[in-house]
Amino acid sequence: MKASCQCGALVASIDDSATPYVVACHCSDCRKRSGSPFGAMAYYPAATVRFAGEIREYSRPTDAGTTYTTGFCPACGSSITGKASRMPDIVGVAVGCFDDGEAPAPARSVYEQGKFGWVELPGEMTHHPQGRDT
Repeated sequence: MKASCQCGALVASIDDSATPYVVACHCSDCRKRSGSPFGAMAYYPAATVRFAGEIREYSRPTDAGTTYTTGFCPACGSSITGKASRMPDIVGVAVGCFDDGEAPAPARSVYEQGKFGWVELPGEMTHHPQGRDT
């Protein structure tokens, strides 16, 4: 599986054997990072994802007192990766960056207090209306 930025200078290659855990986040930081009503990341074991190309990073504090780091292409600005400092063995790949346009539906939705009213989510996923793990 491959994911890439808009200009193609930054590419993520994911082992075919890796199974993602997809999370939709409605916090204002993820909305701003993605430029959409929510951010969606497919999380994989870090050992199963390789990046080629230059990555710039931006780290921000989280509600839990840790950091979340977004990796983006310095040429086109596309956000392609995310890493939570509290989970160093996993890495997220932005769902919208997958080249084949396919990714599993989110298994979990977090920070739903920031969800746009017109966004409808599948009922079978885990919902966290007031944050990450409430």
